Amino acid sequence: MTTSKQILVINCGSSSVKFALLPKDSREPLLSGLAECLGLADARITFKTSEGKKTESLDGGRHEEAMSALTRFMENHGWLDGVAAVGHRIVHGGERFQASVLVDDGVIEGIEACSSLAPLHNPGHLVGIRAARAAFPALPQAVVFDTAFHQTLPRAAYMYAIPQRFYHDYGVRRYGMHGTSHRFIASETVATLGLDPERHGILIAHLGNGASATAVSNGRCVDTTMGMTPLEGLVMGTRSGDIDPAAVTFIARKEGLDLDGIDSLLNKQSGLLGISGLSSDCRALEDAAAEGNKDAQLALDMFAHRLARLLGGLASSLERLDALVFTGGIGENSSLLREKTLARLKIFGFAIDPAANERAVRGAGGLISRPGSVMAMVMATNEEWMIARDTAELAGL
Repeated sequence: MTTSKQILVINCGSSSVKFALLPKDSREPLLSGLAECLGLADARITFKTSEGKKTESLDGGRHEEAMSALTRFMENHGWLDGVAAVGHRIVHGGERFQASVLVDDGVIEGIEACSSLAPLHNPGHLVGIRAARAAFPALPQAVVFDTAFHQTLPRAAYMYAIPQRFYHDYGVRRYGMHGTSHRFIASETVATLGLDPERHGILIAHLGNGASATAVSNGRCVDTTMGMTPLEGLVMGTRSGDIDPAAVTFIARKEGLDLDGIDSLLNKQSGLLGISGLSSDCRALEDAAAEGNKDAQLALDMFAHRLARLLGGLASSLERLDALVFTGGIGENSSLLREKTLARLKIFGFAIDPAANERAVRGAGGLISRPGSVMAMVMATNEEWMIARDTAELAGL
């Protein structure tokens, strides 16, 4: 039985619970896993440890049953008594939450108040918080917000050019997402490259099924691509990213779409999937493109074009440009899309090292730029560790 203190990190969705158990001073989890299809007949939970993977049926159970299965598994491995605090990932904190905080009834009310800004995410997070508080009633619990890192955006960067009453009455503004990942990458980049913590400029491309890019100046986020919701900005797996709003109303009239139909079109049927007609998975598209599929090639070219275009725009918010960092599932593994993107950014002084770029996949990171050029690198993100670190600090561990 272990006696060290551990942090349980929970990322709860409407029908899933992703979790990790990290020793207080370690970035490597003792346990990680996913409960999925909650509430359905095939609900299940998968545990991953140094011994391998194990999957159990939850027999149609929901979040409470997933938490019960998780606590039983930890108890059987002698980990349960070592849990000292619980940390939760929360997608949207609006303007109310500008940093991670310990959970209390007021914080829960605040997250509920932000649910209209993230109706697909925040309600699921609240279910997870309540289930975790029931499972660990004596432990401090913290919430870490994806939007918090972007709260340093200047007003000119976060406001939309619509009547200001929509901001004042409903909170319509750019909030940004993936902030926990961007914060981790920004800090790690400064340390890895030996940059001056008080004087640096970094571009970060967090690329996965959801994708966003951010400009960080002297440790502070000064611009980002996602907006009020995760739909704005880059081309993504199934999301359109930026599109002329008049094109949306034109399509809606032609197709007879209501608001729900528009939401489904732009969030679930567009992006790489919509362009290619094949898949939202970058790996499948790269394979198809290599075999000559023109639609797959177009999807990849559009992804790189939009990414380079918005990175160039983000650079205008920096006083200097020290490095561009690729992270996320696509950013860490697609040498092809990194090559396509950097080729479009030559005007900023980027020059790729092809051999280094090809090596930087499947967990291998590092510089992928040529000596003497502006630095570009690949770095694995670690949102779970950031959540665990914040939680440990707030809990006074």
